[in-house]
Amino acid sequence: MTGLSDFEIVLTPLDEPALARLLAAAVDGAEPHEVMPPVDGPPGWTPGRRAAFLAFHRRRSLDPDTAIETTWLVEVDGRAAGAARLQPVLGGSAIEVEAGVWLGRWARGRGIGKRVAEVLLESARDGGATRFIASTTVDNTAARRLLRGTGAELDVHGAEVDARLEL
Repeated sequence: MTGLSDFEIVLTPLDEPALARLLAAAVDGAEPHEVMPPVDGPPGWTPGRRAAFLAFHRRRSLDPDTAIETTWLVEVDGRAAGAARLQPVLGGSAIEVEAGVWLGRWARGRGIGKRVAEVLLESARDGGATRFIASTTVDNTAARRLLRGTGAELDVHGAEVDARLEL
């Protein structure tokens, strides 16, 4: 296994050029259900699903009238590898941020997700968040291991796993 220090990992704020690279990374290294909400139609990266991917990210991150989260293109040694996001939410008296990360198949299992999570945690703290939350499934052992590695408490209910970390 290559050591973590062997990679240059950069999180680039999402803009239109980064979004085009993100779509290419998704098509090249992930299944649609891994990186976006479900879209009706035949399986795979159809033209409609590609358009839905772009619309999803524009709506959630790029359009100032509808943006609800900050998204970054994850680059590893200059290659688009996936996405990371933080979405502020209010949780009781605390400001929570919900985090999400996905990586293309070639970047999985190499310690990259751990480094990305560290950057997200730092960004959340810098932004004044007091709690970091994330969700995954019981079957996603890599995500559960990553979340546990951040120090998050995991709450399993059925097939779903919620993680919480006080900042």
